[in-house]
Amino acid sequence: MGSVPWKPIDSRAQGLEICPKAEEGEDNVYSPALNVSMAMDSVDKVPVVKAKATHVIMNSLITKERRRSEKSQVQTTQHVLRRSRPGTMQDPRVLAALCGVLLCASGLFAASGDFCDSSQCLNGGTCLMGQDSAPFYCLCPEGFTGLICNETEKGPCSPNPCLHNAECQVIDDAHRGDVFTQYICECPQGYVGVHCETSCAKPLGMEEGAIADFQISASSVHLGFMGLQRWAPELARLHRTGIVNAWTASNYDRKPWIQVNLLRKMRVTGVVTQGASRAGSAEYLKTFKVAHSLDGRKFQFIQDEEASGDKVFVGNVDNSGLKINLFSSPLETQYVRLFPVSCRRGCTLRFELLGCELNGCSEPLGLKDNVIPDKQITASSSFKTWGLRAFGWYPFYGRLDKQGKFNAWTAQSNDASEWLQVDLGSQKQVTGVITQGARDFGHIQYVAAYKVAYSNDGVNWTEYKEHGAVDSKIFPGNLDNNSHKKNVFETPFFARYVRILPVAWHNRITLRLELLGCER
Repeated sequence: MGSVPWKPIDSRAQGLEICPKAEEGEDNVYSPALNVSMAMDSVDKVPVVKAKATHVIMNSLITKERRRSEKSQVQTTQHVLRRSRPGTMQDPRVLAALCGVLLCASGLFAASGDFCDSSQCLNGGTCLMGQDSAPFYCLCPEGFTGLICNETEKGPCSPNPCLHNAECQVIDDAHRGDVFTQYICECPQGYVGVHCETSCAKPLGMEEGAIADFQISASSVHLGFMGLQRWAPELARLHRTGIVNAWTASNYDRKPWIQVNLLRKMRVTGVVTQGASRAGSAEYLKTFKVAHSLDGRKFQFIQDEEASGDKVFVGNVDNSGLKINLFSSPLETQYVRLFPVSCRRGCTLRFELLGCELNGCSEPLGLKDNVIPDKQITASSSFKTWGLRAFGWYPFYGRLDKQGKFNAWTAQSNDASEWLQVDLGSQKQVTGVITQGARDFGHIQYVAAYKVAYSNDGVNWTEYKEHGAVDSKIFPGNLDNNSHKKNVFETPFFARYVRILPVAWHNRITLRLELLGCER
């Protein structure tokens, strides 16, 4: 809201002149008709706006101005009184002249009305009359402060602490004077965390195989080509290829569903769906619902935005394109079920779940993307095919999804004393590990079980144990040479060095690896 400037009394309109100018060569002359007590008493009663500088009333400026002009005020008053006859009022303009001299000398103005008659307060502030030295004060709306509500209040949401364009909302009561207690960030889809700092729309493992076959189930299975083709739920992986490359529900199943057991509570933020081609014809889900559960028995459907019923998601329009649906609110769940609502021909599906770990600290730490240099990956020994150095399976090959003829680390001997070590460069929080086997000239090789040890100096090591356990934790490893096996630590640890200690293996101890965690 704008502010109307204060105006001085227009004395000229009343035949008065506040600061009359003397003719050249003359002194200012005032009619002598003013009693000293009357004059001073009248001056004290003149309503004065104490200062005005860019619409701000500041008592300090008033005090300074008055002190500076005190001497000239006294001199001028004495001059007028000497020229006046005590006890008379021959000219009614004397008082106005005296006031004008005082006001001109001090730089102050006479107010023409109530201070709140003009809107001094900006940004919707409410003007209230002052009680003490201040002539008025402004009651500012939420988010503004300052004498006239012209400053942005520095509260928990200013500046916005939320990331990725999230909305900051003050909760509890917020008051003027920067008295705030708490706030929350309303995260956009795909982000979580106190400040929406964590991207939580990562593939959870359907496509890459981190979700094992036994974790995927369905209400029914279609058997094609005289029962020889089984369109099973474990085939419902995004981008899967082959003649039989998806899940299809039985034609007799009136309420089909497909389910993923994540084995632990995770944060799920969305789903990516894809159809497939069966018998030369495109099949896909046109619409579907999503339900979730913590125990695998009692399921709850995601509700629509108005909470008036189950949310129906829009699916695919062909057999190969991808359709991404992000949930309005993340799910914290272990089981996720997709229920087809309408399908083109058969209810055929390939899909991926999106989300992240609950702790929000499950980023790859740099093996797969080569952020961790080769020299920081070491091992107890390395196997060399035919004993040739050029055919070595060295530790720096032990990166997840490494390609090439030599694409993994293999130990020299099949012995439980072998290990693969990663130097993270600095201490990091480690929350999990993904392992993978490999193939050596047609021979499938992998680590079937292992332990994990960690250290901050590379000398003193601690083997990972679950809370309250006496023995070191033995993690289940891989079952083939190519799929991913992800293990999350119940209790994350902080360390610079991490070792994988093989316990069981197939053919040779062979490993590709990624560590999960964050910089905390």
